[in-house]
Amino acid sequence: MTETAVSLIVVSRHRTASLLRAIKAVQLQDYGALELVVVADPDAANAVQGLGLPIKLVVFDQANIAAARNAGIAAAAGDLVAFLDDDAVPEPTWISRLTGPFVNATVQMATGFVRGRNGISDQWRACDVDQYGWDHLLALDRSAVTLLAGTPQRAVKAQGTNCAFRRAVLIGLGGFDEGYHFYLEDSDLSLRVAALGGLAAVVPEAVVQHGFSASQRRRADRAPLCLHDIGASNAYFLRRHAAETDMETQRTAHLNAQKARLIRHLVQGSLEPRDIDRLIESFETGWQEGTLRAPTVLAQLPVARTPFQPLGTIPRAGVFIAGRCWQRRELIRKASVELALGKIVTVLCFSPTTWYHQHKFESSGFWLQRGGVFGRSLRDQGFIRPQGFVTRVSEEVARIAKTRPIR
Repeated sequence: MTETAVSLIVVSRHRTASLLRAIKAVQLQDYGALELVVVADPDAANAVQGLGLPIKLVVFDQANIAAARNAGIAAAAGDLVAFLDDDAVPEPTWISRLTGPFVNATVQMATGFVRGRNGISDQWRACDVDQYGWDHLLALDRSAVTLLAGTPQRAVKAQGTNCAFRRAVLIGLGGFDEGYHFYLEDSDLSLRVAALGGLAAVVPEAVVQHGFSASQRRRADRAPLCLHDIGASNAYFLRRHAAETDMETQRTAHLNAQKARLIRHLVQGSLEPRDIDRLIESFETGWQEGTLRAPTVLAQLPVARTPFQPLGTIPRAGVFIAGRCWQRRELIRKASVELALGKIVTVLCFSPTTWYHQHKFESSGFWLQRGGVFGRSLRDQGFIRPQGFVTRVSEEVARIAKTRPIR
C-alpha cells in the first residue's frame, strides 16, 4: 500500500545542538514518505545546510513559535503535517504510528505520548483541554489507539512536540494563531480543529522523548526565567475561548497555579526566594499585555510552492548491545560498528548498583540506557529490584521493543 506523504516540521531558535540531535533521530524513522521541514534561525540554518541532507529549510528568527510553525506549514507539501520540538527525540516507529489513524477519513488530528528527560517515565499522556486552558488527564488503554470527538469548549489536546494534522485542515483554519507567541498555541488549535467535527486519535505508542532544553524562558532544570509569555497567552486564550465574565476568576486560578509551580522549584532549590516576586510580576505584566493584544485574523495559509521532498528514511534492522559499566568503552565501540551498517542501535550499560535508569539518544546516533541492575527504570517500581543481569536485560529489551526495533 502506498504511504501517505507526511511533512514533519521542526522549529528551532538558538538551540543548534539540540536541533542537530533531533534531525539525527528523525533520519531513523521507518516511514518512507517523509519530508523534513526545518524552521530555524540563521546560524542553525547554516548548520543544517551543512549536513547535506534533502531538508526543506526556512530561515526564521522571531520569538513566536506559532508564526514559525505557520512558516513551516506554508513550505510543507505532505498530505499530513506532523510537529516535533527541537529538544525532542522520536522513536523510530513514531511517524508511522502517529499517522496510521488517518486512514480513517474522519480523523483530523492525532497525538502521542511523551517521555521525560530520563527517557523512560511519562512526561505527558493523553489529556483534553477546556475553554479556560486547563488540561484534564484522560484514562485510556495504553495498548490501543482511541478515537475521540471534541467540542469548541473541550477537546483532545495535541501535544505540540508530538502531533499531526491533515494539511488541508491546517491551511483552512489559518494554522496556528500567531497571537500566541509561546504557550497554549497547540491548545487553541486543538479546540478549533474539534469545532470542525471529526475525530482526534490518541496513539500511546507513538512516542517521543522530550528533554526541556534551556531557552530564554527557562533553564535546563526547567526553572522559569520569565513568565511574561505564559501570562500573555493565558489572557489571550481566555479572550478567544471563554466568557468575559470568567476572566478575573481564571486570572486568579492561573496565577495561583504558577505560584504553586514556583514554590515547588523553591523547595527543590532551583529558585531562590528573591526570584518569586520578580517572576510573579512578569506573569502579571504579561497578562495585562495579553488582554490588549490584537486578535489575529486567521486567514487561509498559502500552499507550498515546492514539491514534496522525501528525506530518504527507510525501515532498518535493530540491535541491542548489553554489558557492564566497566565495559562501556567496548560497548560504544561495538555500537559504532553496528551504526556503520545502518542499524538502529540500543546500548544497555548496567552497574551492580541500585541507581535509577536513564535512557537517552546520543548525538552520535544510538540510544544508551544506564543504571543499576537492581535500580528501577519505571517510577512505579520498587526502589530495589533483586534480579540478575540477564533477567534485567531481558526485561528492558522487552519494554523498549514496544516502540523500537531492537533484535
